[in-house]
Amino acid sequence: MSTPILTVAPTGTWNLDPIHSRVDFEVSYLAGTFKGEFHEIGAELTVDAERASLEGTAKVASVDVRDENLSAHLQSPDFFDAERHPELRFSAEEIRLDGDRKVSVAGELTIKGVTRPVTVTGTVTAPLVDPYGNERIGLNLSTKIDRTDFGVNWNNPLPSGEPSLANDVTILAELQFVKPGEETN
Repeated sequence: MSTPILTVAPTGTWNLDPIHSRVDFEVSYLAGTFKGEFHEIGAELTVDAERASLEGTAKVASVDVRDENLSAHLQSPDFFDAERHPELRFSAEEIRLDGDRKVSVAGELTIKGVTRPVTVTGTVTAPLVDPYGNERIGLNLSTKIDRTDFGVNWNNPLPSGEPSLANDVTILAELQFVKPGEETN
């Protein structure tokens, strides 16, 4: 039986440390794996006596695939359509522990204006106090989605007729959350 995350995270609001966090994606393309990252991300983890919830965003304009032209193509209507849909969003009302430090998060993901239920799995670290007196907790999460479920349909067929870009995309999030410590005089 799974238990709420609150058994490993003290109650309160935990803010994302964007410097020590990242949201990436991977998709099979041609003879390898195409990878990218969103540089501008935000998230908040809220833990109360009953449950833990998670809200997160990624700015489409911050997508980086190490090539300016390809990054621009990903922002176009062929993919994320940054002008009409500037953010990707994730929202979950409950985070559950599935064993020692393993988590399962049922939530909703919004890409290109389309919202679908997703289950995200991963691990949570035990809370610790950093050298500056702040409590920290880490969530390492991943999920696999079919991009066409979100209206991301672009492809370029190979001479064999097969698509060059797979539909299944893995999303990886390494998130560190900080809860400010008590100030002392």
